[in-house]
Amino acid sequence: QVQLVESGGGLMQAGDSLRLSCAASGGAFRAYYMGWFRQAPGKEREFLAHISWNGGITLYADSVKGRFTISRDNAKNTVYLQMNSLKPEDTARYYCAARLPTSTSWNYWGLGTQVTVSS
Repeated sequence: QVQLVESGGGLMQAGDSLRLSCAASGGAFRAYYMGWFRQAPGKEREFLAHISWNGGITLYADSVKGRFTISRDNAKNTVYLQMNSLKPEDTARYYCAARLPTSTSWNYWGLGTQVTVSS
């Protein structure tokens, strides 16, 4: 069982940068693909990015490509989401998730961290 705890959210202004962190425990962190998602009020959860166990493979949603960067530190059991040039439409609750490489669904989720971007 993997436990995920996100941190780093807050109230930001348009154009700001912010780095979210997700600390994992209870499992072999390096065995998992890690992903970031977000959900805004009244909207479905949206995939943002994922990263393979060694960081060699990353994938981004078009909506954040070029602005957000996912990375991981296996020594710290932590995955990050660097968010630049924040926009009001980035306002959402941000979640990290973990899945095994062979899984087609995300097996573990954190409780999320809120990011609010004002114009």
